[in-house]
Amino acid sequence: MDIVTQGLIGATFAQAGARPNEVRLASLVGFCAPLLADADALIRSAEDPLLFLEYHRHFTHALIFIPFGALLASLLLWPLLRQRLEFKRVYLYALLGYATAGLLDACTSYGTHLLWPFSDERVAWSIISIFDPIFSLVLIAAIVFGAVKHQPLAARAGMVFAAAYLSLGAIQHDRAESLAQLQAQQRGHVIERLVVKPTMGNLLLWRSVYETDGMYYVDAVRVGLPGNDKVFTGNRVRAFDINRDLPQLTDQIRVYRDIERFELFSDGFLAWHPERPNVLGDVRYAMLPTSIRPLWGIELDLDAPHERVTFHTYRTMPDTERKAFITMLLN
Repeated sequence: MDIVTQGLIGATFAQAGARPNEVRLASLVGFCAPLLADADALIRSAEDPLLFLEYHRHFTHALIFIPFGALLASLLLWPLLRQRLEFKRVYLYALLGYATAGLLDACTSYGTHLLWPFSDERVAWSIISIFDPIFSLVLIAAIVFGAVKHQPLAARAGMVFAAAYLSLGAIQHDRAESLAQLQAQQRGHVIERLVVKPTMGNLLLWRSVYETDGMYYVDAVRVGLPGNDKVFTGNRVRAFDINRDLPQLTDQIRVYRDIERFELFSDGFLAWHPERPNVLGDVRYAMLPTSIRPLWGIELDLDAPHERVTFHTYRTMPDTERKAFITMLLN
């Protein structure tokens, strides 16, 4: 999730477990603790542009790291709070807050190493966008009410809301997935792989990407009230195959190895950027849910195959696409 919502869910859980006279301090500790998990984003290298992709949402988000992350957060906050809270209370609230970091991120579509070091799987349940204003605003209301009244009851209600909202996201994900499968059947396609992800800030409009016969088909799926579902037909693009598309490369060449690393991060959903030569994009993400123009990708210098690739993001959204997004969202 976005860093603010990450803090809000941590503050909600910490406040819910607080004594009435410690509600405000618990909220502060619970807000700060999960932010520490995202410190792994600082693991990067100017010589290796892909390093941060491999370590973001890595060991600091693992379930096994929760007690250690909470301890580190407690040690950082203790000098500020030692006059008002016992260390064991600071640790308790940090533990409640930090425990939410990896689990909430796993609810998004980016992928989180929850089971490290026992598994390298990137867990991504794809049931909520990385930013959802409804989710965040309700948590803010619960935290503020609890802090003003010095009562954890509102935060506990916020926890119930969060669980219910994420459950709704899971239901919407299953509905969108079923609709995407039906769309593929109507086209006569046999799905080899399928991903369905929520678009920014809502649980109504979803991006569907499936692979069949070496092609990726991209559609937008809107799941509203029963009987009012709709598929917005998108574009298609040929799936990238390194042996077919770049036969001159071998596994002894740096560009080849960097492509393999990016392919692992992208779960194999790679295709050439439709507008930028020598850019391989992650087909799973785009600003417009029907577009094959990726949100990010790596640029290859095929004239210098022993040099590192460069990583780029493409976040611009023309007015035409913005209007198209709103049209699809509002049906």
